[in-house]
Amino acid sequence: MIPHVLTIAGSDSSGGAGIQADLKTFSALGAYGMSAITALTAQNTQGVQAVSAVAADFVRAQCESVFSDIRVDALKCGMLANAGIIHAVADVLEAWQPAYFVLDTVMIAKGGHALLAAEAVGALRERLLPLASIITPNLPEAAALLGEAMASSEDEMLHQADRLLQLGAQAVLMKGGHLADTAESPDWLVTPHVRLRFAAPRMATRHTHGTGCTLSAALCALRPQRDSWQQAVGDAKVWLGHALAGADRLQLGQGIGPVHHFHDWW
Repeated sequence: MIPHVLTIAGSDSSGGAGIQADLKTFSALGAYGMSAITALTAQNTQGVQAVSAVAADFVRAQCESVFSDIRVDALKCGMLANAGIIHAVADVLEAWQPAYFVLDTVMIAKGGHALLAAEAVGALRERLLPLASIITPNLPEAAALLGEAMASSEDEMLHQADRLLQLGAQAVLMKGGHLADTAESPDWLVTPHVRLRFAAPRMATRHTHGTGCTLSAALCALRPQRDSWQQAVGDAKVWLGHALAGADRLQLGQGIGPVHHFHDWW
């Protein structure tokens, strides 16, 4: 059975992150992708130039249109922009209760542009985090959710993951790409019963735009096709490594380009 998966996220006009990256990832990993758009962004490989959030009621309407007609096997959230959209999405999730919900806690673009209003962090923590099957914060995002300093070691990553579990998430994938002076990028999958380290060598490319969106989308596409989060994370990490390895072939733009979602084909 082909899984049907939904992304609720912002649009990236350059095609490297957000809705566009999610749909490419879903397709590459054998899932049928659907979308509800939360914001329009004017962006390219050099940064985000402008953001226009979609009205919360219209985000809700997009989600309801999908859920009321189509089986949704898994769902992910990316950029949610503001508290109103967060509350609308939480209402939809509570009503329809999809089997798997991947929460990518998007707050800041790689170039530094804010993608979530500061006052919305509390809504994200209180409404969506307790509904999540798994959350995928990088180190700055985990720190913001907890109101703490950013983890500077893997031990601190694990301590923060435990505290995020206490806030209600069923599983946490702590992404260690922001750790300094490490030859590899260590991620930790933490649940009430499991602590697993997934490490990969850092790729010799600057083209990493959309890696967070792509990883969470890969988890969303793969979890209905795998027996556990452990298997989904392992396979997603391997696939993302190949997408990073192929990124330079795209030769896209003058800044930080995207990963190559279709590296297996061209």
